[in-house]
Amino acid sequence: MNNQQEYIIYDDNLKMYDAMLDDIGRAKRVIFLETFRFGKDAMGDKFLLALEKKARENVMIKLLLDAWGTGSDLSYFQPLIDAGVEIRLYRKMRLTKGRLAKNHCRNHRKLLIIDSEIAYMGSANITAYSISWRELNLRTTDHKLLTIFRRSFRDSFRTYNKYDIPMVASNKSYHVEDWIFIQEYPDSVRQRIKTKYEKLIREAKKSVVIETPYFLPGHALRKELMDAAQRGVDVKVYVPYNSDVRVVDIIRRHYAGILYRAGVNFKFYVPANLHAKSVMIDDEIFCLSSANFDYRSFRYQYEIALVGKEKNILSQLREHYAYTEQYSKDFDYESWANRPNIEKLIEWILLPFRYLM
Repeated sequence: MNNQQEYIIYDDNLKMYDAMLDDIGRAKRVIFLETFRFGKDAMGDKFLLALEKKARENVMIKLLLDAWGTGSDLSYFQPLIDAGVEIRLYRKMRLTKGRLAKNHCRNHRKLLIIDSEIAYMGSANITAYSISWRELNLRTTDHKLLTIFRRSFRDSFRTYNKYDIPMVASNKSYHVEDWIFIQEYPDSVRQRIKTKYEKLIREAKKSVVIETPYFLPGHALRKELMDAAQRGVDVKVYVPYNSDVRVVDIIRRHYAGILYRAGVNFKFYVPANLHAKSVMIDDEIFCLSSANFDYRSFRYQYEIALVGKEKNILSQLREHYAYTEQYSKDFDYESWANRPNIEKLIEWILLPFRYLM
């Protein structure tokens, strides 16, 4: 494996999956995988076979999967279990009194670590369902980052079934030179990733770029975006024309015109679901994350975010955004302003549920 520091952005799932499988195939010692959804489908089968092969070569493998995103039935993973892979499910669904609300708190992080040499983090799950989606994932061999990622995974793996009290380790933020790595845990008051976004937007001087599949920011974030636009900052928000969650698109529509009037520019990616999650400020600072720009990610889910200034990554992000914009439509304010009253009514009916999305 290459020991030099590398930073490669993948926004094509097929290319990323191929790279992941190649790296898994070269693993010699350990493989750690933390993901929200591990599809029991054609793509899941490929990873299952690759992991089983490495397990039978005595590679230590640990998987942390979310019980909602992946399902709590482990029979699909029996070949891995038989080969010695340790699999833990984050918070199995419980229907007992007092547990219903906690079922809403999920582990939405995505992290793959191979031999303490290579790591992937970003937006993509492992599933054929999303194979055509536009994602944003980082592959890196930076040993400073790998050290942080290993700590993060071990913390999550150790505390995977803590239902009532989030462990202190799960909300640590790590600062290493120009890197900031944020670990988010469910909290209706202290929301670290959201707070970081607010600060970055507040300090922006030239430009703010946001890319997210689900755009439902709270009042504070909306105000920061409008204030930035009003002081002359070029604010762009890339979202899918149609995401995989229609109800979120409907509620998003309610906010779009209000923000547009304040100077926020929306770009709607047309070819497929845009599932990437990123922020770039003034072409100088970026944030790659597992978190969506919505209430659900900020309040109810375990997420991770990487903030940095690495020029190689910034260059690749500019190319990524340019491609996204090439296949995006501008927001049509006139159509929004003249949309049928029934659409406005549906938006108002759904609006109170935005806190759960």
